[in-house]
Amino acid sequence: MLLNVSYNNKQVTRKIDAEVGKPFSFTKRVQMGGIGSSKLIITETSIQINNLLILDNNRNQCNIEMRPNGILVGFRSLLESYVLVIPYYKLSLYKGKAEEYSIYRDNYFIKIEAKDKATHRFMNKVLAAKSEASPTRLEDL
Repeated sequence: MLLNVSYNNKQVTRKIDAEVGKPFSFTKRVQMGGIGSSKLIITETSIQINNLLILDNNRNQCNIEMRPNGILVGFRSLLESYVLVIPYYKLSLYKGKAEEYSIYRDNYFIKIEAKDKATHRFMNKVLAAKSEASPTRLEDL
């Protein structure tokens, strides 16, 4: 689900919280060692996201925020802020070349550069959170 989050809209906030859960508390963020990525350079995107990014001439960057039941991939275009809401059960994360990750949700995707170790560590943290959130037993389904 791709949403415009530029303005404080309670309906949009409710949609996000319903999909991926409310933000972590401060103490939980500290215990986890942080829940957000650094600035990530976007190398390729799906057509819907690309149509937003080509509106300006700025460098295409995004960041990722972890939530209890998923992640938020945020980016800016012109003066608007957008977020791609991805619950863990719809998240597909692939490591392409040695320095690239692909993040998929249904027909949306974003490919990002991963040139530093911090990005690799953060993606491993996302994968670990996804594996903890997904059901592993038949009784959980």
